[in-house]
Amino acid sequence: LKGVTMDSQDIFEKLGEIINKYFSEQHQGRFVEYLSPDELSLALDLDKPEGDTDWQALFSWVEKYLSYSVKTSHPGFVNRMWVGANLPSVIGEMVAAISNTSSCTYESAPVSTLMEKYMLKEMLDVVGFKNGEGQMTTGSSNANMIAMMAARNITCEGVKRRGLFEEKELFCFVNADAHYSMDKAANILGIGTEHLIKIPVNSAGRMDVDVLEERILASRESGGIPFFVGATAGTTVRGSYDPLPELLELREKYNFWLHVDGAWGGAVVLSDTLRRQYLDGIEAVDSFTLDFHKMLGTALMCNVFLINRRSNLLGSVCGAGDVSYIFREGEEDELYNLGAHSLQCGRRVDSLKWFLDWKFYGRQGFAKRIETYHELCQYAEEIVENTPELEMVVPRDSFNICFRFKAPEAYVNEFNLALRTKLYESSVSLIGYGYINSQLALRLLIVNKSFGRADIAGFFAKLAAVGKKLSEEWGK
Repeated sequence: LKGVTMDSQDIFEKLGEIINKYFSEQHQGRFVEYLSPDELSLALDLDKPEGDTDWQALFSWVEKYLSYSVKTSHPGFVNRMWVGANLPSVIGEMVAAISNTSSCTYESAPVSTLMEKYMLKEMLDVVGFKNGEGQMTTGSSNANMIAMMAARNITCEGVKRRGLFEEKELFCFVNADAHYSMDKAANILGIGTEHLIKIPVNSAGRMDVDVLEERILASRESGGIPFFVGATAGTTVRGSYDPLPELLELREKYNFWLHVDGAWGGAVVLSDTLRRQYLDGIEAVDSFTLDFHKMLGTALMCNVFLINRRSNLLGSVCGAGDVSYIFREGEEDELYNLGAHSLQCGRRVDSLKWFLDWKFYGRQGFAKRIETYHELCQYAEEIVENTPELEMVVPRDSFNICFRFKAPEAYVNEFNLALRTKLYESSVSLIGYGYINSQLALRLLIVNKSFGRADIAGFFAKLAAVGKKLSEEWGK
């Protein structure tokens, strides 16, 4: 290397070498070279003086970053709802970084603006929303809040100017296992977490609609307004889908806003077969959000938020203040300046990677991927049921396999948590977990397109082997 005298061609050639090496080895070896925080801090040399770093030192940190980071494309990484990204979207990320613009106005980001509008139209058509609108957000947590805010502003027309000071009490309702972003939204929007009513679930983990109706009536009888119901399409731990047909019937009776959080399981909307099974009636709800960076594999972050039957709501809900310095007046400017309808000021360019993924794989390609994941999840459940050391904590509802290693009930939770830690620190695998009725469940998620039956069988075989050895140690 030439130190500080390296030109851009040298820099990109060196970076290309590092990235190519990492990419070619991402499925090999261990999924992580585990070090404790203290050990890793020393290895990274974080305290090296700033200001006199040359390119050689900089690339040394890049190599260390990749060496000690979790290989999210590795078969051992089954911890999260996302894995290593689709290559087309990685290309999009790199190009977006190099071009370095904000997609808030057409004049500063003409190409990404048209790509985003194109993809939003595609998704509105896929979901079946008529005369609707949408936007890309930072993720479904943000999208859930925008949905709740839209419902709040429609219910209380003066809330944008006066706040909630002169309004009746507002109540919103979600599945008891709904994502915690709903709690955050109730807090940020001034609804209050005590007014976010969490509805118990049935044996399949789905919202109990009879209890929901009881709680809606109770809120009305107390003088409040039941204004929002957030359904979940794929709960975080169990992967359960709330029943949309029954919720749509209640909406007709009580006139609330029905939103669907499809951050995880909303991807089934691309498969005709799985859509009928899990999202029947989705075309009639008021809003829907989907993370392309989860089951569909686009590089983090990539989210779409869609509104049904309304084409000019986002501007009135999200827009505020004097924006004349950047957003010009006139019909054409208002149509193409997407930042005017966003909670963000500067907007990251996420449309390019989304567009490239969509064009490369297509709707049918993504549908086939989701259907394959679904089949693999059935296979994984069969392995658990046929492995003497393992058991399902609850039956699989969709994509999440919630299981555990059998151990005495007195310490089964502690044992499985210790097993998970052992698997991670020995670099065997990183698996998620959660609690279902106070029972700790190891949660297997299959979102790696290179993950097949052999990988699933190998994962459970390694887990069972480590579990048996650990069980012997605990027995002593």
